[in-house]
Amino acid sequence: MKPLFATLLLLLAGRVNAIEWVDSPALATLFSEAGVHGTFVAYDVDADRLIGHDQTRAETRFIPASTFKIANSLIGLSVGAVSSVDEPLPYGGQPQMIKDWERDMGLREAIKLSNVPIYQALARRIGHERMREGVAHLGYGNADIGDTVDRFWLDGPLQISAVEQTAFLARLARDQLPLAGDVQAKVREILMLEQQGARSLYGKTGWLNAPNPGIGWWVGWVMRGNRLYSFALNIDITQAADAPKRVELGKACLKALGIL
Repeated sequence: MKPLFATLLLLLAGRVNAIEWVDSPALATLFSEAGVHGTFVAYDVDADRLIGHDQTRAETRFIPASTFKIANSLIGLSVGAVSSVDEPLPYGGQPQMIKDWERDMGLREAIKLSNVPIYQALARRIGHERMREGVAHLGYGNADIGDTVDRFWLDGPLQISAVEQTAFLARLARDQLPLAGDVQAKVREILMLEQQGARSLYGKTGWLNAPNPGIGWWVGWVMRGNRLYSFALNIDITQAADAPKRVELGKACLKALGIL
């Protein structure tokens, strides 16, 4: 076990603290069995502890791809670019990589389908200056959106580490982002994946350079009663068969840690 500094100094609810990291041999075994290279980190908020696989990679920033739809939704609702998560946005009328993307829809549906053109339309409505301010206000990764308002999370220069993802998501889960509570609540609502008894799972996938080789993400959090665990996984996707492993391996890691 070792304390983390540098990128692992997390700003949580107005305080900066060095978070303890614990390596998990069980997670290393799961990654080996899955045949993929990557990292998984879970942040036990109450214990103020990170547990995971491959600390160095967990601290390394990558382009967030569609996991940025979480922040995009928060900023869009906050500045009034959309009035609700159900207000339709135009997809633009052009052929898309995925047929289901070829229709207008609101954020509730678009985030489930990971609809790129809808979220690009949202980003253009937000505008470059408000987006730049919003990303900086959230303290999201390197907070660098470059010059192109509708591509920076797909091509860069925006980058974020797995550990930074867990800090950001813990704040969202606990209503501690510097945004209105109703905005955070709406985004939490559209991110819910599963609910069983006192346990709820929230999450969002991402795939940099899809459908080609790139970085695959799955990020989110689990609520078990009042106990919160945020998590982030990223892996190298070298072939299409690796894509489902984002969620499959992520869930296996959560189960191995007794979270899911």
